[in-house]
Amino acid sequence: MAADHARPILPPKQLKTDYPLIDSDPHVRRVFGYARPSDYIMGAGVTVVSPLLFGIMERVQPAASGAINYTRCMRLAGAVGLAAGIITVYQRSSSQLFPIHESDSAVGFYIDPVTDSNPLVDRFYGLTENSREEEMDMREMVDKIKKGEPLYGTSVLSPYMQGVAARNSRYTSLFIHVIPWFNVVNHNQHGVDTAKYYRQAERELEAEREKMMASQ
Repeated sequence: MAADHARPILPPKQLKTDYPLIDSDPHVRRVFGYARPSDYIMGAGVTVVSPLLFGIMERVQPAASGAINYTRCMRLAGAVGLAAGIITVYQRSSSQLFPIHESDSAVGFYIDPVTDSNPLVDRFYGLTENSREEEMDMREMVDKIKKGEPLYGTSVLSPYMQGVAARNSRYTSLFIHVIPWFNVVNHNQHGVDTAKYYRQAERELEAEREKMMASQ
């Protein structure tokens, strides 16, 4: 483990996208934090589907198994619905529906959001319109720079192990409908040039200094 710091860090390949890349491996907190109101509305709707269908089936054809068993089954249906709702919010916050064509991109696919429609694509990956998320990302990172905080949180892992964590969860939202897999690790390998955040922070700090000097 002591020698892994000397291993080179290879940047991830870039997807061919029409919109700017925000984060190739967003932390689960960022995904839910950047979710749009429509994402939560859809998630709430999905959550109630399971217990609602179970209640309808019980009313149409009662199981006659007793109130206790019915309550337990309803709780299970509610838990299933809640899990589905959470995944739906995650998908919608980080995903849109478009079909995937083969190409030489990072994950072997290319998405044409203009002419196509179907599987999952990430807003964070820049595969769909993400101007709102781009502004939120810039604001979050610039504020962290001004406060002297690390951009992507503090990690106790070595650079190599951070890379392992990043490679295990990068682009996993493309397959989340099969295997729910989230990034829960703070690491510094997100596929973006962080210099843009520092340049913006410098511009804002300089503007603040000029404003203070002008007001004196």
